Amino acid sequence: MKRLILTLVAVAAVCVAFAQNYIVVNSEKVFKSIEAYNTAIREIDSLAERYQVQVDAKFRDVETLYNNYMPRKSSLSVANQNAIENQILTLEREATKFQESIFGTNGELMKRRIELIQPIQQRVFKVIEEYSNEKGYELVLDVAQNANVLFYSPKADHTQAIIERMK
Repeated sequence: MKRLILTLVAVAAVCVAFAQNYIVVNSEKVFKSIEAYNTAIREIDSLAERYQVQVDAKFRDVETLYNNYMPRKSSLSVANQNAIENQILTLEREATKFQESIFGTNGELMKRRIELIQPIQQRVFKVIEEYSNEKGYELVLDVAQNANVLFYSPKADHTQAIIERMK
């Protein structure tokens, strides 16, 4: 009987030890606590707004050309109709290509985002990894915008400790 009780106590202790072998961190809160990150985000947002104005202007040109063409279409020869329609399509393709070159996955805005944000991300992830290794945690869950995490104890949240290490 004593042996059974000791075994149950040992199993419970192991379960408790494993249950505390993880932490949660709110990466969004960590990033927002870093002024360089906030500055980078403001710069990217400002750049995106400026680029959007340029993209909108190109698409407005396409729309203006189309709107000017439609009332005159029936009075134009087929050759002129085709020429203007081709001009509209070409202008639209150019506007779309420009938009993709700015906002696409390999566009200027993404390149600038990587240039500004990636070093900060790497630094945050390195601090989290060092903190976890130092404290003996084997798993770090990011609870920022994670719809799958239904509950976690405030004791498991080490966000503030990470923020303080970043300073």
